[in-house]
Amino acid sequence: MADLSESPDRMRHAGMAARRPRWREDFPVRWDEDNYMTRRELAKFLTLGSALLAGVNVLIAFFGLTRDIPATQRRRIAGIDEVPPGGSLLFRYPTPEDPCILVRDQSGRVDAFSQVCTHLSCALVHQPDDRTLACPCHKGLFSSLDGRPLAGPPTRRLPRIVIDQRGSDLVAAGIEV
Repeated sequence: MADLSESPDRMRHAGMAARRPRWREDFPVRWDEDNYMTRRELAKFLTLGSALLAGVNVLIAFFGLTRDIPATQRRRIAGIDEVPPGGSLLFRYPTPEDPCILVRDQSGRVDAFSQVCTHLSCALVHQPDDRTLACPCHKGLFSSLDGRPLAGPPTRRLPRIVIDQRGSDLVAAGIEV
C-alpha cells in the first residue's frame, strides 16, 4: 500500500494548517474564552431594567401625589374701591416672584389669575373691552371670567387665584390650578 503521508494533497493541507490566515493574526480572538451575552440574557436584562424604571416612576408619582402641599397664606391685595369697574390691578401672590392680575368687570365681579401665559410664560395684559387677557408674544387670548384659552397657541387654563371679599378688602386665599 502507498504511504498517504507523502501524497501531494496531504502536503498541501499540512502547509495550510501551518500557515494561519492573515485576519487571524490581526484579530486574535479565542472563541472558547470569549464571554458574549446570549439573547436570553439580553432579554432578561432589558426586562428587569424596564421593570426597575417603571417601578421608580410609580414611586415618584406616589410621593408627588401624597406630599403635603404647603398652604398658601391669606394676604390682603387691595380695597374694592381701589379697582374701578372694568379695571385691573397687578399684584404678586403667593411669593414675590409670582405675578398675578386682579380683574373687575363692569358688573363689579372680581376674578384673579396668574399673569403668566401658559404657553411660553409671557406677561398677560388686560383688555377690558373684550373681557380678555391677551398675551402679546404669540397673540394668545384668555377669558377674564374663567381663565380658559380663547385663541392662539395656549391650550391650558390660567391658574385662578381665589379671592375672598372681607368687608371692603380683597384677600387672596389660595390658588386653583
